[in-house]
Amino acid sequence: MREIIFDTETTGLDPKTGDRLVEIGCIEMVNRVTTGATFHAYFNPDRDMPAAAEAVHGLSITFLSDKPRFHERAADLLEFIGDSPLVAHNAGFDFGFLNTELEMCGLDAVCRSRMIDTVALARVRHPGAKLSLDALCTRYGIDRSHRTLHGALLDAELLAQVYVELTGGRQIGLELAGEAADTLVAASVPLVRRDRPLLPARPHAPNDTERAAHAAFLETIKAPLWQS
Repeated sequence: MREIIFDTETTGLDPKTGDRLVEIGCIEMVNRVTTGATFHAYFNPDRDMPAAAEAVHGLSITFLSDKPRFHERAADLLEFIGDSPLVAHNAGFDFGFLNTELEMCGLDAVCRSRMIDTVALARVRHPGAKLSLDALCTRYGIDRSHRTLHGALLDAELLAQVYVELTGGRQIGLELAGEAADTLVAASVPLVRRDRPLLPARPHAPNDTERAAHAAFLETIKAPLWQS
C-alpha cells in the first residue's frame, strides 16, 4: 500500500486569519517502507514572517522571497501525492493549511477521509504520555540529533520512522509474496499423519529415583540463594 508522510511549515497557526504555508515535505512509503521518493518545496507567502514562527523553522522572508508561490507548484504536489492516504502529526493542522492553499488556487481540497493522524494513533498506543514528535522519537530510540529547527522534509523523515513504530514496528515491511512465499510457508507447517493412533500423554512427574538424585544434587550447592 502506498502512503505519503508529510509535514508543513507555516507563518502561524491559523490559515483563516491569513497565515500561509511556506514549506512542505512529503515522503513516499510502500508497505511501510520508504522508497526514496520525496517532494519538497518552499513557498513565497507574499506576507511578513512573524518572529515567533521564524524562531521555530528558521525561514525568513528574505530566504523565501525568491521562492515560487504555492500555485506554481500545486500541480507537481498533487501529482506526487496522487490518491494515497496522507499521514501527518496533528494532521488536522497540516490539512487545514494544505486545503486552504489549494482552494485559493481554485483546486479541490484533499478529502479528510484520506487523513491519518499520528497524534491520534499515539494517543491510543500510549495514553497519558507525551505525544510530540520529539517525545515519540525519544520513546522509540529514533535519532533526531541533527534536528536543531523544525523543517518539513526532516520532520517527515522522522515521522515516517515513528509511524512505522506506531503501526507495528519495523518488521511490518518484511513481507513475502508469490510462489516462493507459499512454498516457504508450506514447508514450515508440519505434516500430521492421521493414519497413526494418538499416543497417551507422557507422565511428567519425577519418580522416586529422580527425586532422590535431585535432592543429592542440591546438597552439593553451598549457600544456596533460597536459604538466604
